[in-house]
Amino acid sequence: MSWLNVCDVGQVKEEFPFATKIEGREVGVYLVDGEYYALEDVCPHAYALLTQGFVEDGKVECPLHEAVFDIKSGKCLREPGGRDLNKYPVRVIDNQIQITLLAEE
Repeated sequence: MSWLNVCDVGQVKEEFPFATKIEGREVGVYLVDGEYYALEDVCPHAYALLTQGFVEDGKVECPLHEAVFDIKSGKCLREPGGRDLNKYPVRVIDNQIQITLLAEE
């Protein structure tokens, strides 16, 4: 498994996730209850970056069409999301958040 540096832990806030593009994939990094989570950042319904949406209570709402996703699991909680989000494994090494692009099941 190949781990990739994404950002420093200080760049992710509970209400302000970190958005990045890694190897051609849009990825959002979130902080919920002291843990970091990485999800695909593009809403499956229509192109919108979820990191620009509304983050509250462990959920992110698409800024365009109000689809809601659970940050911890990537599960679509309210349509028109279309499907669950890909979730990526995360680890923190020396204050650097790292992910691997192998989607978790």
